[in-house]
Amino acid sequence: MSNLRTAATATSLKNKLVCDVLLRDKLIRADQVDSVLTRVQRSGERAEEAVLELGMISEPELLKALAVHYKVNFVSVEKLAKVEVARGVRDLISQRFADKTGICPVLYDAKQNVLTVLTADPDDFEQIGEAQLVSGAREVKPLLARPAGVKAFIAKTYLADTLGFAVLERQAQISMNALSVSGFESGAMRATYGDGPAASAPPPARTEPKARARDAGAAREPSIAPQPARQQSKAASPAPASATQTSSDRKVSDASFVELLHILVSLLESSRADLRGHSGEVARLVRRMAEKMNLDPGLTAMLVSAAFIHDLGKMGQYHLTPLNCAEYDGHKVAAQKGCELPARLLDPVRLPAETIQAATRMYERYDGKGFPDGIGGKDIPLGARVLAICDTYADLTSNPRNPFRKTLAPPEACVQLAKHKETIFDPNLVDLFRNMVLGEELTARLLANRSQALLVDVDPEETTVLELRMIEQGFIVKIARSVEQALKILGEGATDLVVSEIELGAGDGLSLLAEARKQTWGKDVAWVIYSRRQERAVAQKAFELGVLDYVGKPASADVLVAKLKTMLEKASASPARSTRGVSGSLREMGLPDMVQVLFHGRKSGRLQIRAPNGAGEIHFAEGSVFDAIWADMRGETAFYAMLKLADGDFALDPSFKATNRTINQSAEALLLEGMRRLDEGI
Repeated sequence: MSNLRTAATATSLKNKLVCDVLLRDKLIRADQVDSVLTRVQRSGERAEEAVLELGMISEPELLKALAVHYKVNFVSVEKLAKVEVARGVRDLISQRFADKTGICPVLYDAKQNVLTVLTADPDDFEQIGEAQLVSGAREVKPLLARPAGVKAFIAKTYLADTLGFAVLERQAQISMNALSVSGFESGAMRATYGDGPAASAPPPARTEPKARARDAGAAREPSIAPQPARQQSKAASPAPASATQTSSDRKVSDASFVELLHILVSLLESSRADLRGHSGEVARLVRRMAEKMNLDPGLTAMLVSAAFIHDLGKMGQYHLTPLNCAEYDGHKVAAQKGCELPARLLDPVRLPAETIQAATRMYERYDGKGFPDGIGGKDIPLGARVLAICDTYADLTSNPRNPFRKTLAPPEACVQLAKHKETIFDPNLVDLFRNMVLGEELTARLLANRSQALLVDVDPEETTVLELRMIEQGFIVKIARSVEQALKILGEGATDLVVSEIELGAGDGLSLLAEARKQTWGKDVAWVIYSRRQERAVAQKAFELGVLDYVGKPASADVLVAKLKTMLEKASASPARSTRGVSGSLREMGLPDMVQVLFHGRKSGRLQIRAPNGAGEIHFAEGSVFDAIWADMRGETAFYAMLKLADGDFALDPSFKATNRTINQSAEALLLEGMRRLDEGI
């Protein structure tokens, strides 16, 4: 009881401190403090959350003021949602400790043995000290975030659960509306979606908050994951805010609206065998490109919406991609007739101008020979240029009826995009896209986290949301609506995980499982039953046949996918499961980047290098570099020699076990020294 009273007293003091800081900085008024504390008493939430939910100030304003007081750096929810913590860093602090203390690891400097952690209480030196003890770090540096942001980040880091961030995004929209009504729209919207610190003054006075931010020193938001500078054309820029709401002011960034588009369009495409899930894949690529260009969340959501709707009304015999329309007259004529159909069909919805421009002008060409308006170069809206590339790439890599009559591998598809630079596509965006997808695809293969899953269910509505969540979490997903279809897909031998219903029309899930277990390709496949049938006898028989879990419907798709990932990781670690090798070109990913990926992924194996002037290999054990061989060199000397290679091929053999250690430095220290040698021409 005394511990509870102590905790309650500490929370009460923290809430009072937050209010005092905001009151001192004139971010809230004295009469608003009572409203905050009343809400805190009723809901049990922290004062930081109450202030934001009441729409009094923006999140950056809140965090900047508290960061100045605590003399630390801060990070917003928007950036936290994009941060991925390396497994080795995550394991420095257990999930139980993170849940108990509200402290989550973010970055680790192995050379200095310094751990950066996320917390809402950077002044709680007792808990920071405990984090130092459990992690073994020489020093722990706190990074400030709002309490709900810390909680969502812990769920994402340890459980791969992103639902918390989706809820916060929704709340941010509500708070932004409240700020707008209160007369703070210009400053609050820039604070929520802009590039710099919060600004509560009108545009002419924006230099003053920036000057205060510089003077504050500690009150800044560090870049955890640096991204390229913003590239945004005038044609695609959101219209400025005004007293009268324009179409661009509509809250398309609302996660629920974009999610609704995702589900509805996926259901519409479920009958198109070759293009099932196409719009969802295009939307994923568009979002990745927008993030790569550091576009603000509002514009990103508008462009993602365009990706979801770009094929509406075009469900004819042709798939009308920009490349197809440039190559074939029949496709071109059909696209000219239908390029404005998505906009007309959704006219009652009154989508933002940026969404309509992207979907309508995706057939414009960079050389000005496209349609409907014949504009070219940077006059084409940015969203339309991005959508043209993403739509074509998705068609080439997943539609067997594309112009090549076969699905192309990512490098092959990028070669075809490059052939049409400066004619159909924006050359700069093609180069950026190539670096994004090839780096992403190769990293996934190196880390072996692109597992193929098979969903077996007769009802499309039952699998749609689960399929979308699994794709978002990195799975390659295939669908079977019958036992026969499932056996055909399983017979190809590439399936890592099956999620099956029991009731499958003419057949049943247990018979499918029993048949699969008789085959060499199905003996070790990870299997989960996801069914409305929950009889004890049925579940017992399923476990006797070797299922990993039996999950009753309905279940949260986010929670189920998190469980599937965890179960699959454990199943993949079993000696019975074979480990696949990875090969590629050094032009796809340089050796320094590859070493970093393997280090952070704590991978083991032998990386074999073949270059025009020789061959060599690097041995890894749990991410550490054990040995290196190049020509007549060995150890660190051989490693530094291979870092200079810009051309050649590589192959990773994950079954190789490193035993002889000649290199004792960490991978990070080796890379730092290697980069120094390259810079100095050694």
